[in-house]
Amino acid sequence: MDGHPARGMVPDAKWRGTMKDILKGELVRLSAMDMEEMSKAFSFWSRDTEFRRLLDSGAAHVSSQNAVKKWLEKGLDEQSINMHWFSIRKLDDDRLLGDIDLYVNNWPGREAFVGLGIGEREFWGRGYGTDVMKVILRYGFTEVNLNRVTLVVFEYNPRAIRSYEKAGFRHEGRMRKVLNREGRRWDMLTMGILREEWMEQNGYKITN
Repeated sequence: MDGHPARGMVPDAKWRGTMKDILKGELVRLSAMDMEEMSKAFSFWSRDTEFRRLLDSGAAHVSSQNAVKKWLEKGLDEQSINMHWFSIRKLDDDRLLGDIDLYVNNWPGREAFVGLGIGEREFWGRGYGTDVMKVILRYGFTEVNLNRVTLVVFEYNPRAIRSYEKAGFRHEGRMRKVLNREGRRWDMLTMGILREEWMEQNGYKITN
């Protein structure tokens, strides 16, 4: 990966000299996933019911390290062409914080879904989620040459919603009452960002 931007756009002066660090942000860096390390960490994080509540719509449950490893290997094997899956590491000490995946679900339309999970609670609400989302968007728009990136988020997760807004995502839709949790029905929100929006926010310009 040489870090050159996709054809048709070039960075303004503030971006020159930084593209070689395409997977590095201000707080985090993205790295290849170590199955043993990630499966052990995710098994530990799965014991935190709040983490599971924010991560997925299923009932909270504890996952064994072996089960997590099989799930990771199956996902990477079956979706290897379309899936860009990374570990999230703290920049200053390389501590594993979570994972992020960019799944290209529509190559002709150059569209992908992004999913993010930070398992280490002490880093929630401290800008790490926003930073890693900015990194994956830079990767998606400049390396994968995407046209849009979409995500879904539960309405009861305002911290994540604010983080995605800071990263440049816009609200695009609402799926009403799709989740039954804590004795009531919750909505799921759809958010997205287009390539030209990201370019404008980050000092890029179209060259052709």
